[in-house]
Formats: sequence, C-alpha cells, structure tokens
Amino acid sequence: MTLEELRSRYRSQVIALAEKRGAHNIRVFGSVARGHARNDSDIDFLVDFGAGRSLLDLTGLWADLESALGCKVDVVSSRRLKPRLASEVMRDAVLL
Repeated sequence: MTLEELRSRYRSQVIALAEKRGAHNIRVFGSVARGHARNDSDIDFLVDFGAGRSLLDLTGLWADLESALGCKVDVVSSRRLKPRLASEVMRDAVLL
C-alpha cells in the first residue's frame, strides 16, 4: 500500500481506531513512508499514547489496524522507541 492510498482510503479510520486506544500523533515510517513499499510490505506506525495507557492499548491498536487494513502492521510507541533507532525512524516519519 502506498502512503497516498493509506491517507486517502484509511486515514480517518486509522485515526478513529487510534483515538479509541488513547493514541494520537500517528506517523508512518519505513518503506511506506519512503515510497519503497512492495505488495507484501508491512506498514510501520509511530504513535504517542496518553498518560495511563499500557501495552494492552498498543497491542489492541496493532490488532485493530491489521484487521481494518487487511495487511501486516507494526505499531511503535514513541515512548518505547530505542535511542539507537530513533534518528532513523524520525527521519522517515511522516504524519498520517
């Protein structure tokens, strides 16, 4: 899936699912953000979670997104982003 397809077809649904799980500031990174995605590529999401949210919210959002989009996704919380990967992720990250 391309970034433009994700934005035009699924943006509002992704935002609604994220808000339901207490997530906001939804960004896409990786091959989809760089425009190098293949048909079998996953979609990498970077999100911010509000206070009091847990790993259950992250895994719930992951499952919700895979179901809604019909493809593999990864969901990374900005709070749990490892420092050695942060600069690469942030370089690619684009707002959904």
